[in-house]
Amino acid sequence: MDRLILLILASILAGFALVKVPLSGTFLAGLEPITDIIGIVAILIFSLFLIYKGLKGLLGKY
Repeated sequence: MDRLILLILASILAGFALVKVPLSGTFLAGLEPITDIIGIVAILIFSLFLIYKGLKGLLGKY
């Protein structure tokens, strides 16, 4: 399997982890909106890139 695809999947999982991390009650509670935004952007960017690579592979333009 392509190592780039595995890296992209790991990045998507990291984005989900950033969105779900509980920061309330810690000294990092003020950074929770920032981590949510970074997580959502990471999920969107890497998911769109994964869809692009999949479509390219399906259409034979690999």
